[in-house]
Amino acid sequence: MSRSDRLVPGPVLPDPLPRGHSELLRVSGETLDVALVVPMRGPAGIFGPSCELCAELAVEEVNRAGGVLGRELRLVPVDGGAAPERVAAEVEALVAVGAVHGVTGWHISSVRQAVAPRIAGRVPYVYTALYEGGERTDGVFLTSETPDQQLYPAMRTLARERGLRRWFVVGNDYVWPRRTARAARRYAVQCGARICGEAYVPLGTHDFADVLRRIEHAEADAVLMLLVGNDAVRFNRAFARYGLDQRCLRLSTLMDENMLLGSGAAATRGLFSTAGFFASLVTAENLDFHGQYARRFGVDAPPLGSLGESCYEGVLLLAALIERAQSLDVRAIDASAGTVSYEGPRGLLRMRARHMRQRIYLAEARGLEFDVVTQL
Repeated sequence: MSRSDRLVPGPVLPDPLPRGHSELLRVSGETLDVALVVPMRGPAGIFGPSCELCAELAVEEVNRAGGVLGRELRLVPVDGGAAPERVAAEVEALVAVGAVHGVTGWHISSVRQAVAPRIAGRVPYVYTALYEGGERTDGVFLTSETPDQQLYPAMRTLARERGLRRWFVVGNDYVWPRRTARAARRYAVQCGARICGEAYVPLGTHDFADVLRRIEHAEADAVLMLLVGNDAVRFNRAFARYGLDQRCLRLSTLMDENMLLGSGAAATRGLFSTAGFFASLVTAENLDFHGQYARRFGVDAPPLGSLGESCYEGVLLLAALIERAQSLDVRAIDASAGTVSYEGPRGLLRMRARHMRQRIYLAEARGLEFDVVTQL
């Protein structure tokens, strides 16, 4: 089945509704259309196909159970790998003409910051990427990790068990890496360590030679990687070729199975990742998720990982929010959001303050797989 067969643009209605008007009136057809904003280009494009398929799997599950407000869900694709303002303009146009009734997907924080204010209060927006924290825009609900839940416990555990004292931060040059690094400086002090250097590179960087020399000269014993997709893949390969994997541990808060596979087994020694989901977790819910994915898309489908799984949950949460409110009105959804829960590959999750409460894990790369070593 081609991508065009799976994801069909929604209907275009001629008269957009004003802000604050009941969004329930928009659902005049047989479907409830959702903009799926996932990267299909750029550094994050490496896991875009997995995100797309996982979201589709969730839509099919919701529709088998009766849909949402008695209507079938349908995905409307938006390439979240384009420039943030371009993505925001496309999403806003879809919302303005009633072509979509909600938004979800994994995309970087600079895209979220461009999209959120342009659709605030008009449709529910479920953001599935781990992020720097602090999002409070009306109608935005978040499924994934923040540094206080994810990074601090991981740094504390590794400092205690590995004696790490000198961290070097390597990140892409935009809001998520820089704000996460700001938090990391506090966490390092609390762990009896310090940040001994920082380097920020543009999205799409290929040459990390200067960064690697800086890590070596700083005598770091740990690197905090805040790199996206293929940038992280290229950094891992260069890191191993330079020989730094012999003396320096790496910790990433954004490293899924697709990125691990892209890095190659020779480049994953001493690489740790922290997340709310790993494909290797042995739970009944996760095994069922793997089975559904394999039956639907076959053995040649993109590998399951935390980022694709987040898009599966994004659809489930969006459906649960609307069903609980029995409305598409953002104020009604927000009023009932604190009572919303859903069951997914990570088990039963509940919402608090527009964020999902969740378990966080620390995993170590073993070749091309993650070995979950502890729950944080």
